[in-house]
Amino acid sequence: MGKVTGFMEYERVEEGYKPVAERLKNYKEFVIALDDGKAKLQAARCMDCGTPFCNSGCPVNNIIPDFNDLVYRGDWKNAATVLHSTNNFPEFTGRICPAPCEAACTLNVNDEAVGIKSIEHAIIDRAWAEGWVVPQLPKHKTGKKVAVVGSGPAGMAAAQQLARVGHDVTLFEKNDRVGGLLRYGIPDFKMEKSHIDRRVKQLQAEGVTVRTGVLVGAMPDGSKVTNWAKESISAEQLQQDFDAVLLTGGAEQSRDLPVPGRDLDGVHFAMEFLPQQNKVNAGDKLKGQIRAEGKHVIVIGGGDTGSDCVGTSNRQGAVSVTQFEVMPQPPVEENRPMTWPYWPLKLRTSSSHDEGCTREFALSTKEFVGSKGKLTGLKTVHVEFKDGKMVEVPGTEKEYKADLVFLAMGFVHPLASVLDAFGVEKDGRGNAKAGTEIAGGYATNRPKVFAAGDMRRGQSLVVWAIREGRQAARSVDEFLMGCSELPR
Repeated sequence: MGKVTGFMEYERVEEGYKPVAERLKNYKEFVIALDDGKAKLQAARCMDCGTPFCNSGCPVNNIIPDFNDLVYRGDWKNAATVLHSTNNFPEFTGRICPAPCEAACTLNVNDEAVGIKSIEHAIIDRAWAEGWVVPQLPKHKTGKKVAVVGSGPAGMAAAQQLARVGHDVTLFEKNDRVGGLLRYGIPDFKMEKSHIDRRVKQLQAEGVTVRTGVLVGAMPDGSKVTNWAKESISAEQLQQDFDAVLLTGGAEQSRDLPVPGRDLDGVHFAMEFLPQQNKVNAGDKLKGQIRAEGKHVIVIGGGDTGSDCVGTSNRQGAVSVTQFEVMPQPPVEENRPMTWPYWPLKLRTSSSHDEGCTREFALSTKEFVGSKGKLTGLKTVHVEFKDGKMVEVPGTEKEYKADLVFLAMGFVHPLASVLDAFGVEKDGRGNAKAGTEIAGGYATNRPKVFAAGDMRRGQSLVVWAIREGRQAARSVDEFLMGCSELPR
């Protein structure tokens, strides 16, 4: 514990943002990270609790009090080592994780939590700047071959862990670049993709073979090649060529809104819109890009994906942006004694909301309206919970003008084509059915086929994906070698 009275002497300091007018001009990151001095004072607030709930609140179980203490003492290199011991990609989580560790911080019971996420961000950025992040080559090769299907954070973490213990790992990705939903679902202004690119270089230096543009199995319509996948490989071929196969694809099946007018031109899934802008930012030329410039935009869905649509629409020059949420507005302040150390229900305002957005709660869309096949608006009604059910409030019908609507209501399950190709049994939600037991965890019903990340647990956070990738890597290693030295 660096400073015994630090939590009483210092206030929480948030990371800063560049001005709205400046950041709306581009798609660059705009967070102003803590400098060394502010990070040290923030780390001094850590109480080094006897039972550090932040550790268990963090899905990858970051050893938070330890790296806080090291930052306070100015030992940044060892802080980076401690951080990497549990998290393969802190630059991802330090930017886009919602920080459940902070919700679990003991200070959060009656004060402001330690700024753990901002400290993590500062540590990893310092580590890259100082050249401390280097490839970790295996001490010996095992001669075992592993295929990892899906190159999002779960697949990248698993591939890295397996390569470091000497397996020959091939990472398959159907898109043209590595990263999965991290690459094409997260806007660049939240996380620039150069962070993924340098990790890919590290993976390759550690022996991972990366194959992009490869579709494993076939699409639901039976096609094997699409405009983004240039070649295909069958599930049977992978099982024949590799000693183990780990499925780590994302939950890409978006939740739909089947109301009248759904087929009007102008109603799109969020994941039709967001990836296009990321591709343009990367230098790709797209025909028929969905653009919000000069349009009235409505985003249906109050979560992070909806917020990303808000930020992207504003950068494209939307005339107005309105976000609908079917649930009632949460309280501004959480009831800490009732919720701590768990993730609390409270109103969360993102940086994208601050850039310009009208938010409507307890609102249900009844119909999309249009003219000559094009969207012109939508009809809504307010709803409320009554007798355990969501019911419409009479007399609250309203029509909103809209040129573009983005459906951002979450994802229901991974695309079924990969699981069906391998014959993997699914759970009731359409995810791969696989447990997380210490012995035989992440194994599916198919011999030598494993599943992790969104493919197994459904839509979740990047930090959960990294956790699952790491744990699944250990299970695969145990399956191949009989035991494993990899951490769970």
